[in-house]
Amino acid sequence: MPEYEYLQYEEHDGGQIVRILLDRPDTRNAQNRGLLVELDDAFRRAEADDTCRVIILGGTGPMFSSGHDMGSKQSLDDQQNHPTSKIDGGTREGAERLFIQEWHYYFQNTLRWRNLRKITIAQVQGQTFAAGLMLIWACDLIVASDDAYFADVVGTRLGMCGVEYFAHPWEFGIRKTKELMLTGDAIDAQEAYDLGMVQKIFPVDELSDKTLEYARRIAKTPTMAALLIKESVNQTQDIMGFHNALHACFTMHELNHAHWAWVHTEGQYPVALPDDGVIDWRNPEPMRTTTKDTVTGPEIPRKKKS
Repeated sequence: MPEYEYLQYEEHDGGQIVRILLDRPDTRNAQNRGLLVELDDAFRRAEADDTCRVIILGGTGPMFSSGHDMGSKQSLDDQQNHPTSKIDGGTREGAERLFIQEWHYYFQNTLRWRNLRKITIAQVQGQTFAAGLMLIWACDLIVASDDAYFADVVGTRLGMCGVEYFAHPWEFGIRKTKELMLTGDAIDAQEAYDLGMVQKIFPVDELSDKTLEYARRIAKTPTMAALLIKESVNQTQDIMGFHNALHACFTMHELNHAHWAWVHTEGQYPVALPDDGVIDWRNPEPMRTTTKDTVTGPEIPRKKKS
């Protein structure tokens, strides 16, 4: 069995339920390349095991995931030295390199996880930002803690039109997506439940146990029935345009990167900088929630790292 550096892999109930935990709490489970490659391996490992019926995806620490790792030492080292940095377009130049790399390691991997041949449940605590949404939206069901918030801040902090797996309109709705992307605001677990994005809300200190209990209930469904239920819903969504929309929006995402690389003639930095009018992601303003009767909603309480 593989040893993971950035994940925990747990088997429960004789292997019928597998729980995979993102395990970089010091970075609030930011997704460096090493973590994503390990996550793909862990998902495939659980998928390949015929004993496994349900996969839970969670995270250690106070926050499910802060999104892509923008600047830790590990992430910067991955960009130069991880084996995947030399394949899948890694040796190409210009926009082509980023286009192919992100296609494989941010877009196609998420789409592959969405279509796993097992039922998947996201176990989400604290705040989930940007690329963290990609991970939970790839899951079939989402269970949230009562302190959970969801936001995509890449529009206001990076000048980007969303993350690579742009499921936002399908998960948030059309106008709510525009509002959240244009303001960088968040929705709480209750609003996510009201939208149908979240299926259960539990107290944060009960989240792990309750999610496992929920997975046990789901695991009782015959495997063939569970698979065809998932496939029927996913194929219906694809017929409604989901698959094609994802591909179109990924291309726009890469155009957005190319724009900023072209604007920043020195360094070719492929996202907006504070001089371009965005909030400095290294020193952001406090996160706020949307409210129906005020222009600016209340601040989300900050949580300390555990």
